[in-house]
Amino acid sequence: MKAELVLKNAGIINVFTEAVEYADVAVCNGRIVGIGEYEGELELDCTGKYVAPGFMDGHIHLESSMLKPVEFVKAVLPHGTTAVITDPHEITNVCGLEGMEYMLKASEGLPLDVYFTVPSCVPATSFDESGCVLRAADIESIYQEKRILGLAEVMDYVGVIHKNEDLLQKIAFARSRDKIVDGHAPGLKEKEACAYVLAGIGSDHECVNLEEAMEKLRLGQWIMIREGTAAKNLEALMGLFQPPYHHRAMLVSDDKNPNELIDYGHLDDTMHQAVKRGADPCIAIKMVTWNTASYFGLKDLGAVAPGYKADLVILSDLYDMKVEKVIKNGVLVVDCGKVADMKEPEMDPDVVKHVQHSFHCRATTPEDFTINDEAGEGVNSFLAIQFIPDEIVTKALQMPLQDKKPQVSVKDDLLKIAAIERHHNTNHIGLGFVKGYGLQKGAIASSVSHDSHNIIVIGTNDSDMSAAVNCIREMQGGWAIASEGKILASIPLPVAGLMSNLEAADLADRINEIKELARMLGVKEGIDPFMTMAFVSLPVIPELRIITTGLFDVNQQKLVSIYVK
Repeated sequence: MKAELVLKNAGIINVFTEAVEYADVAVCNGRIVGIGEYEGELELDCTGKYVAPGFMDGHIHLESSMLKPVEFVKAVLPHGTTAVITDPHEITNVCGLEGMEYMLKASEGLPLDVYFTVPSCVPATSFDESGCVLRAADIESIYQEKRILGLAEVMDYVGVIHKNEDLLQKIAFARSRDKIVDGHAPGLKEKEACAYVLAGIGSDHECVNLEEAMEKLRLGQWIMIREGTAAKNLEALMGLFQPPYHHRAMLVSDDKNPNELIDYGHLDDTMHQAVKRGADPCIAIKMVTWNTASYFGLKDLGAVAPGYKADLVILSDLYDMKVEKVIKNGVLVVDCGKVADMKEPEMDPDVVKHVQHSFHCRATTPEDFTINDEAGEGVNSFLAIQFIPDEIVTKALQMPLQDKKPQVSVKDDLLKIAAIERHHNTNHIGLGFVKGYGLQKGAIASSVSHDSHNIIVIGTNDSDMSAAVNCIREMQGGWAIASEGKILASIPLPVAGLMSNLEAADLADRINEIKELARMLGVKEGIDPFMTMAFVSLPVIPELRIITTGLFDVNQQKLVSIYVK
């Protein structure tokens, strides 16, 4: 009998031989049934083109796209992405298990497979103030959902090493069900790295240099090479594209804003950047298909071979990785950039109401941002957070006091930063200073601040910081820029303070506009005005952070004084 669909004369990316092989691809009932010479009821001529497995992002926080799942699919499907593995710890930190329920329902039945890992650290550490706390007993029942593949990135690596009982219980339960356990351990090495891997943690996406990646590879971990909006590690880890290392490496995005998804692409752009730097395109494709499927145990995904799901990408070349068509479950869903119609899944109104009313904090005043503590005897310097371009790690920097006080100095690029608790109306506001952001005027604020997603703001003066924060509160989440007491631009993110109700293209335009304004106000190249700021409150990435109760030293895992003797 004829196949339902045949891709004729295709240059097939064979992920097993890591070579291009020429043949027809026959598809029936959403599966690949043969490679060779076939006839089909429908035939697509692929002469001069290449057929690859659908691309898979093995580590992403879908909420960080700032798009609801249906709009996220519209944004990435034209770029060849047919599956993602998302860790919903952003919305779960805000809304608890109802947030995860929202993501499961909102991604159901879409023409892109959305798999999940269960958030392991809600909050990231015991020092953080999140909307909810999830313990081991709270998450065990979630594994009954068939799209749950494992335990999400274990960020509290200090807790693992020092045998935090609840955290080890989460890991043990996932392993007892033969589920994967993802890692997050920036800079961990030697005996501490051994202890972390011994706990059963199989991957890491935080490597910023080849030496770190090689050590973790030698200990048996899979390495996820991250190329997102704020953290870009591809160039530093190009050595992993060589054998034998590429067999245990994946390309992932982690966090990517919608304007970049629309303007540049998703995994297709990452592969293009890798090929430009000398990577074999077949190996690059293998690192977003077969390797990802193998690590997560998705046995019928990731290859163009008999028995595999017909999730296929037709490419015009292997350098630009330009996607012409996308086939999902044997059905053409993207043709020359045009996406087939799709409907947003129906949602429980109570769940929607819960995630869209997540702010519980008072309005601020300029006085809330005044540092009243005085320097003690013999103190002549204070700590500031040093940003590093294209990285989310920071450095602790000592700055001299001015008139015995820490003060903003726009000419020295020294600005004030604050983290405002917004879940439980505690009135907690952590204050500090940052260097390397570049803002010359006004203040920039956001409710996207990993992972507890309190309000974060950086400014040149207290009045504009207060105005920007109050705008965020009134919108029930979003981004805002204030100057001279006025809001110059804002983007509402009413879904848990993380996601927009806008369509992907419209949101991308709004983001480009507000980022352009941030650049005009001085924010430096290499620093994403909002994404870089979003990570400065995450107390599991070295070196110095700001949380709602003050400055936090990640290496020492403790709050520290702004003053230094």
